[in-house]
Amino acid sequence: MKEQYDHKDPQEWAIILGGSKGLGLATAQKLAAHGVHIICIHRDRKTDLPEIERALQEIRDLGVHCYAYNMDALRTEKISTLIATLKEVLTGKKINILVHSIAKGNLKPMVDANAVLQKDDFQLTIQAMAISLYEWVHALHKAALFASDTRVISFTSEGNTKAWPQYAAVSAAKNALESITRSIALEYARYGIRANCIQAGAVDTESFRKIPGYEELMKHSALRNPYQRMTKATDVANAVYLLCRPEAAWINGCVIPVNGGEHLQ
Repeated sequence: MKEQYDHKDPQEWAIILGGSKGLGLATAQKLAAHGVHIICIHRDRKTDLPEIERALQEIRDLGVHCYAYNMDALRTEKISTLIATLKEVLTGKKINILVHSIAKGNLKPMVDANAVLQKDDFQLTIQAMAISLYEWVHALHKAALFASDTRVISFTSEGNTKAWPQYAAVSAAKNALESITRSIALEYARYGIRANCIQAGAVDTESFRKIPGYEELMKHSALRNPYQRMTKATDVANAVYLLCRPEAAWINGCVIPVNGGEHLQ
């Protein structure tokens, strides 16, 4: 039986960018289980919405608020419109947690293919998976919607340092994401914002299965892991929750592996 929270006076609020599936949804579920109210921003097809709504309703059943917006989180004008809406939803409350879990990029080879990686592919991927984090932080800060101790969490991968076939654009985006996260940690510290990046192990998500050769990556990941298994979305969500607690206030500007020690060998 799920523990429920009665929050007549909402306290903590989290925005999850890409919160309908994978790491984003697992994070929303974990935070909600601890009484955090959720604002889920996602971009999905109509055919996927019934399943997504069921997952979001399960979050609401925990006794927290959960608002969902199916929109393009990468368009500046959409961000501005939504922020105006959020001011009404929050009714004077502030955002305590911002989680960036946008997985939108091009997985193409560099050579020997009819459709090779182009400059536009790099630009789209880096914009979606890295620069959008800064755009949201900038917009929410400008709108004075951040709390005095806000945690900003983004997700990177081992592809930030390793070369995988057809992963070049995403790898570049992950490196940019880490750099932007560090800069947010430095320049927004005066406003009480802590920003960290979780380097998640290989997690069997819809996005991961789009990587060419993902089956071999899954096998290799389990073999390298001291616990002989892949990382689960809940493992990553647990780490997000820990980074959002008051005791983690002195952790800032870090890239933290969450993979059970897989990076050790």
